[in-house]
Amino acid sequence: MNKKNVLLGVTAGVAVYKSCELVRRMRRDGYDVKVMMTPNAAELISPYLFETLSCNPVYVEMFKRQADYSVEHISLAEWAQACVIAPCTLATLSKVAHGICDNLLTTVVMALTKNTPIILAPAMNDNMWNNPVTSENVEKLKRLLNVTIVGPGTGELACGTTGAGRMAEIDEIVAAVRG
Repeated sequence: MNKKNVLLGVTAGVAVYKSCELVRRMRRDGYDVKVMMTPNAAELISPYLFETLSCNPVYVEMFKRQADYSVEHISLAEWAQACVIAPCTLATLSKVAHGICDNLLTTVVMALTKNTPIILAPAMNDNMWNNPVTSENVEKLKRLLNVTIVGPGTGELACGTTGAGRMAEIDEIVAAVRG
């Protein structure tokens, strides 16, 4: 297996805790993982946890001052050989489908080359997942970008309902990264 640079986008969904195990699993499988988080995700779980698990800095802020200058969203996009967003909230899925770049994560995704695989692992309420607007955005992403949708799974959701919307299992996401 060739070493692959995987850029993991983490959004503010309840399934964010599963992303920790995803980082551990990808590292164990020989991938170099860098994590970028939405600011809201960083409110739910500490970036320091992902730094420890990935052995790399975590990227949250779009305009953070740093000692060595690089255009961060471009350098991250160029580094990535694959991009995974897990969990991928409806907000992030919709922003990417419409090219809205209002945080570092969505800006990096828009800066990826057209050949970079993008794996989205949606996680949301079943009504949100089954909304026709969501379906339209998913089809648009598949048509316009190199996007693979993994999941969502069906089962009990954080909101107390049962249905489609659970983030896919770690094994499914890693299999999609392998291609």
